Amino acid sequence: MLEVRNLNVKYGKIQAIWDLSFEIKLGEVVGFFGPNGAGKTTLINAIIGLVKPESGQIVFENKSLIGLETHKIIRTRISVVPQERELFPFMTVEENLRLGSAYIPIAKNKVEDNLEFVFTIFPILKERRKQKAGTLSGGQQRMLAIGRGLMANPKFLILDEPSLGLQPSLVIELFQKLKEIKKTGMSILLTEQNVKQGLKIIDRGYVMENGRIVLADSVKNLADSEYIQKSYLGV
Repeated sequence: MLEVRNLNVKYGKIQAIWDLSFEIKLGEVVGFFGPNGAGKTTLINAIIGLVKPESGQIVFENKSLIGLETHKIIRTRISVVPQERELFPFMTVEENLRLGSAYIPIAKNKVEDNLEFVFTIFPILKERRKQKAGTLSGGQQRMLAIGRGLMANPKFLILDEPSLGLQPSLVIELFQKLKEIKKTGMSILLTEQNVKQGLKIIDRGYVMENGRIVLADSVKNLADSEYIQKSYLGV
């Protein structure tokens, strides 16, 4: 579904991603783990056209994304949930959700169905549908951001550090919700610093450090990896 080949990204003279190659198949959930500055968000920005790669290819459903404007990439049914949430705080929960489908042609025809789907996964959003988004708790705002991403009726969902800033109990709840989304068969790219929780929902994973992939394996092998246990799980 998504294939990245020999990707190199620079910010001026500083290289952020070095010769990165990977693929994500239909229905797969693939995780990218690593510390701050590893290049995870830069990778996402390259996929959605916010930064221009120095070289390499990004192919989605056999079509190159290189050179496409971001709004055109999003219309290929790639949906991104940024780590900053970027909600409209003075609009209601429901208004924020409906905006998620406003500029996606296929989603405009499925607004009510998608809204019901989001409310099924996140019942708290249905309860708070008339509440201003800025008055929600941090965990509820994260759920709203993910719900808005789902309103675009995506084939491919990108989640950038969904647990960032959340207290441990909310992180556990959030990843339980992500398991429900996984059951729909949607392809997902997850970047996450919380490796312990991330390993519970992915099929395969990559570890990035300093803009390079240093480890790639199945979820079982990653969980059993001595490197992962020492560097990321504190075992």
